[in-house]
Amino acid sequence: MALMIQDNCTACDACEPVCPNEAIAVGDPIYIIDPFKCTECVGAEDEPQCELVCPEADCIVPNPDFVESNEELQQKYETLNG
Repeated sequence: MALMIQDNCTACDACEPVCPNEAIAVGDPIYIIDPFKCTECVGAEDEPQCELVCPEADCIVPNPDFVESNEELQQKYETLNG
C-alpha cells in the first residue's frame, strides 16, 4: 500500500531526499507522495525511510485508496527502477 502525508506535515524536507523512488514532492502547503511511485521502500529498504526520518508523529500513514501486497509493491519497484 502506498503511503500518504497528512495535514500535520511541517514541510521540514526530511522525507523527500530519502525516498528511493522519488515519490515525494513539494506540495502546497505540505509534501505529497505519488501513490504510483511509492512502494513503502519494498525492494530498496527494510522499512519506509520517510517514516524513519519524519519528526512529526503519525504524519506519514498508509493510503487507504492504494492497498497493495508486498509482492505488488516489489513488482512496482522493479518496474520503476528497471
